[in-house]
Amino acid sequence: MPRGASPKREKEYRELQRDFKKEGRHEGKEKEAAARIVNKGRSQMRETKEQKEKQRQGKSPDRNLPIENYKHMTVSQISPKLSSLSKQQIHKIKNYEAKYKNRATFIEQLSRKLKEK
Repeated sequence: MPRGASPKREKEYRELQRDFKKEGRHEGKEKEAAARIVNKGRSQMRETKEQKEKQRQGKSPDRNLPIENYKHMTVSQISPKLSSLSKQQIHKIKNYEAKYKNRATFIEQLSRKLKEK
């Protein structure tokens, strides 16, 4: 595991490695396969060193979103908050979602909300 990985990611790495050995998958390359999966998750959730530095510098793409901690939230956590947002704020979330998260069903939900307003 790379330095700086969170305890959550370390645990995920160990569990994947153990599961691969138990199932006989990726024989001899369990560590590599587990590391790749965990690193992909870190990258998608913007947990890498470069992405954290951008966030510290105020260059993170989610810095101006109207919902705090948006990047760590699930659709079911975000949906109830949409009713209190303006059309412009919902549009901002939709653009972010399309560019970074790309959850198609949620983007459709945002489009319906925009039509309602």
